[in-house]
Amino acid sequence: MLYIYSMQYIQGANRTQSVLFSENLDQIVDKDNEVRLIDLFVESIKMENFHFDMHLNSEGRPAYDPKDLLKLFIYGYLNSIRSSRILEKECKRNVEVMWLLKQLAPDHNTIANFRRDNDKAIRKVFRYTVSLSKEFNLIGGKLIAGDSTKLRAQNSKKNNFNQKKIEQHLQYIDNKLSQYTEALAQEDDDAGKKTIEAHIAKHTNRKEFYNSLSDQLEQSGEVQISTSDPDSRQLITRNNITEVAYNIQTTVDEKNKLVLDYKVTNTNDSKAMGGMLRRAQVILNTNNFTALYDKGYHTGSELKTAIEHGIEVMVAIPDVPSASMAPDAAYNVSEFIYDAHTHSYTCPQQHSLTTNGRWYKKDRNAPGRKRNAPVMVQHFKTTACKQCPVINRCTKNTGGRGRVIERSEFQKYVDQNKKNIEGQPEIYKKRQAIIEHTYGIIKRQWGFYYITTKRGIKRASADVGLMMTAFNLRRIFNLLDKNALNEFLKKLVFIFYSSKTPVAPKYKPIIFSFYCHTQKNAFLKAA
Repeated sequence: MLYIYSMQYIQGANRTQSVLFSENLDQIVDKDNEVRLIDLFVESIKMENFHFDMHLNSEGRPAYDPKDLLKLFIYGYLNSIRSSRILEKECKRNVEVMWLLKQLAPDHNTIANFRRDNDKAIRKVFRYTVSLSKEFNLIGGKLIAGDSTKLRAQNSKKNNFNQKKIEQHLQYIDNKLSQYTEALAQEDDDAGKKTIEAHIAKHTNRKEFYNSLSDQLEQSGEVQISTSDPDSRQLITRNNITEVAYNIQTTVDEKNKLVLDYKVTNTNDSKAMGGMLRRAQVILNTNNFTALYDKGYHTGSELKTAIEHGIEVMVAIPDVPSASMAPDAAYNVSEFIYDAHTHSYTCPQQHSLTTNGRWYKKDRNAPGRKRNAPVMVQHFKTTACKQCPVINRCTKNTGGRGRVIERSEFQKYVDQNKKNIEGQPEIYKKRQAIIEHTYGIIKRQWGFYYITTKRGIKRASADVGLMMTAFNLRRIFNLLDKNALNEFLKKLVFIFYSSKTPVAPKYKPIIFSFYCHTQKNAFLKAA
């Protein structure tokens, strides 16, 4: 049976029909397309002042302008594209990229090399987004949160080694060599001997390789070595699951969730907070803010650094290890009251624990881990423990000195942090909402779960710098009126490039700041 449809579908044009485009590229790209903002944003940057590699070829084909390559990368990261090969394809098929680069089509090696060689300059571009945000009151500067996230490196677990793993490989190879040597002694056939000798040579080469790795570990003082990406390390990501990764430290402002600072590391969080807060103080030009961190940052020396810089910190208090708990929770160390005037503790049985005033080194370094400086502690005890009726509930050390309280040199800073959290618990509850917003966008929405570069932490920093730059620009584009921002950037470009009088580099930040302040009110009214 034949069915006839009365409704017709929209028909496309004949592929063989000749066409004539009356529009040029500028007409094809909408006036409110954000690619125009990307263009103006990069045009407002004086590349040499940001220390981009401005190398020019005196012979052969001229080099590409770093501005064009920066535009391409910012567009790519804003659209979840990081691969230099895919960016190369976009230059030839994406109308927006054709407009942005004026139909230039650099090859993937040129694109990748730009990211590889400009990690410091890319960080300056990121800081430029922070400066723009500050000028338009997008950054509150009163409450910030810090945290880290692990991004997988281009290095498999198979190509990551520690001393224990190397020794296991060497033991396996020695066993194999012993077996092959024994087999060679018993083999009469020449062909069989050649096969066994080939196996022996292969395992001998592998043994030399692992011995060289062991020597590198010993000489460097590191506890791990990675062969594909040498600066990456095997780190715990969640629930004792490990990945060979980098640990990305980030500081985020509460007002509009803009990133203030980032740092790519290959260590855990315990020693990261102090440096991040010092840089936050410089960025915000004040120490009058509160910083929120999770319990991974709860380290006495880092709390000391923050508090001595006049910064109010709230770091989650970790659970007491089971080994440090009393048989009865009512006699945990938290139940002992410290008196700063007498420098003594009072136990729940109202006995006074005092110290002889000596300081002792407490080595916290576990075997196989990178060494940290020992913590200095004082011991507090009392002779009343010998006759105390509840000693079995207070301590497991019933036959020796009785209960001993260790007080760290950083304990007063730990106590101050605890007081801050207990005094304002509603403030600390904001931490996740502030910091996880950034990681949710970058990892879940954009798919940036891993570092796309390899061969070192500097290249990884360039990758992360472009991520954070794109994130801040996305927030700025969403928060501010596009037309008003467009006009502002145009005027900024005019200030930098149309002035007949040369401006010394050291004065350009002053001119920029002055211009922003003079234009801010008009801009905010338009927005």
